[in-house]
Amino acid sequence: MKSSGGFDARRLRPRQPGNWRLRLAAGLAALFATLGVLLAMAGAASLLDRAPALGALNDSPGAAGVLLLVGLLLLWSGIAVWRKCRRRLRRPSDLSLSPHLMKKRD
Repeated sequence: MKSSGGFDARRLRPRQPGNWRLRLAAGLAALFATLGVLLAMAGAASLLDRAPALGALNDSPGAAGVLLLVGLLLLWSGIAVWRKCRRRLRRPSDLSLSPHLMKKRD
C-alpha cells in the first residue's frame, strides 16, 4: 500500500507539556557537580599542604579529608542526576514504528 506524502506520525500522538522541570533539575545537578569539583579541589589542596582555600574550615587534615570526600560525593551525585535528566529529556515521544514503514515508496 502506498503511503501519501502528507502523512506525519507525530500528529497521531497529542503534544505533551514542556519539560521545564527536567531542564531545571539538569541545571541544578550541573551546578551541584561544579560545586563538588570546587570542594574536592579545596580539600585536595589542603591535604597537599597548600594554603587553606576555605580559611579555618579545613585547617586540620581530617577536616580536609571530609571536605574532599563531600566534594567527590557531590560531584558523583550531580553527574548521576544530570545524566538521568538528560536521558529523560531525550527519550523519544513519537510512535515506535519500524524504519522501513516510514520510507516513501514509489
